[in-house]
Amino acid sequence: MATFLDQVAVVTGATRGIGKAVTLALLQQGATVAGIYHSNHQAVEQLRQESGGTDKLHLFQCDVADEAQVNSFFADIEQQFSAIDILVNCAGIRRDAILAMMKSDDWRAVIDTNLTGSFLMAKQAVLLMMKKKYGRIINITSPVSHLGFAGQANYAASKAGQIGMTRSLARETAKKKITVNCVSPGFIETDFLQDLPKEQLDGYKALVPMRRFGTTAEVADAVLFLAGRNAGYITGTVLEINGGL
Repeated sequence: MATFLDQVAVVTGATRGIGKAVTLALLQQGATVAGIYHSNHQAVEQLRQESGGTDKLHLFQCDVADEAQVNSFFADIEQQFSAIDILVNCAGIRRDAILAMMKSDDWRAVIDTNLTGSFLMAKQAVLLMMKKKYGRIINITSPVSHLGFAGQANYAASKAGQIGMTRSLARETAKKKITVNCVSPGFIETDFLQDLPKEQLDGYKALVPMRRFGTTAEVADAVLFLAGRNAGYITGTVLEINGGL
């Protein structure tokens, strides 16, 4: 596993679930992390405690779906750090409903956060990474992008869109030594699963050949591999972390 001393990483959705695991893993490997959260201040304090109060952790409140807020965030990052090395787009929401009954606002909210948020963050990150002619962008997508689950048309569309965007951006940035990849976690033990009934969870687990859900630490390990210098010839790919789903 690579170390990340003297590297600056931006992580969205940094205070919960996979984003939190990625943030802690990067800190443990020596990176300076600018973590973005939306509104959960309790989660912010929990992350600060779990990080041991390190001065390498910088947390920013920002709605990744709001272009003005994203631009303001990157202006602060550029002033403070000049450039960044890594972007990990972990921020994501669900608003489940069958398509015929789905509210338009719920469709837009999921697309805006999961897909447009990744676009806005990547757009500004690339501009800073070009200063160094180096960078790593990792988007957290989902197997739902190609499997499709009933009640998740908006979520599936947003995650499929992330993959298409990743592959296009990878071609645009390859000559600048900026790699762009996806990590696609299957069923992972996070808040996303906690609100589901036991019968549904048992059904999901039965779909996984390994007969268990993954951990956020297992996903974070995959992210750190793609974020490392040794992954310099890997771009435009989707790394599945799904227990064989």
